[in-house]
Amino acid sequence: MKETCGKVGRTTFLLLAGIARIWELGSEVGRFFLTSFVRPKTIPRETFFRQMVLIGIDSTAIVSLVGAAVGTVLALQAAYSLKTFGAVMYTGSLVGVAMARELGPLIAAIVICGRIGARMAAELGTMRVQEEVDALTTMAINPVRFLVLPRVLALAIMLPCLSVIADVMGMLGGYLIGITGLGINSYVYISKTIDALVLKDIYTGLAKSFIFSILIALVSCHQGLTVSGGADAVGKATTQAVVISIVLIIVVDCLATAVIYYALPT
Repeated sequence: MKETCGKVGRTTFLLLAGIARIWELGSEVGRFFLTSFVRPKTIPRETFFRQMVLIGIDSTAIVSLVGAAVGTVLALQAAYSLKTFGAVMYTGSLVGVAMARELGPLIAAIVICGRIGARMAAELGTMRVQEEVDALTTMAINPVRFLVLPRVLALAIMLPCLSVIADVMGMLGGYLIGITGLGINSYVYISKTIDALVLKDIYTGLAKSFIFSILIALVSCHQGLTVSGGADAVGKATTQAVVISIVLIIVVDCLATAVIYYALPT
């Protein structure tokens, strides 16, 4: 019992300490971002645009594929359940709302977390181990401004765009399976989808994607910059970055849904 309580206490302490460090990193990134309005050269443009291409353009194919696959499966599952009530025609409504509110942002965030978050942690971790981060500090270049800021901004811009792509591809996958495999009229499917979607569903998904992007970038960069040791430490930090990011994404998604749809006025 005593040992269990000790483990819980240590875990809680480490968790709170990690949250505090990530918050501190986020505050510093925010300060540099505000400074960039006065001094545009604060943001390293080459790194920023390279990260945008890596995150956005290079990730479009896999996000589209996963989004279409999830939309197809969702349509099949929805139609199977709705068939009991004679409401197969509402399959498009369910797919559209589910993709816009939840699945689109989650798909994009989890794919980017595994593909880009891990890469960020590994890159910065390797730089830390090879003392490149210390070299930047020696040259009076702030590592947060030079390494973290462009990654956070690029991810904050591109993840909502990828979320929209996941939404569209998921709805398209559901539409194709609906008209070809479920026998739903094309006009009926599209009209029911449009009728079910409201503006709140769209901006809710975009807001979630933006929050997810900040979480992924800060957690991944923090794990990379705090690496100490050798190659094993870099691998461990990369794994922790992905796991922590995914857990935070799910938790924040639950909280955001509760606040947006239940706490805020409609």
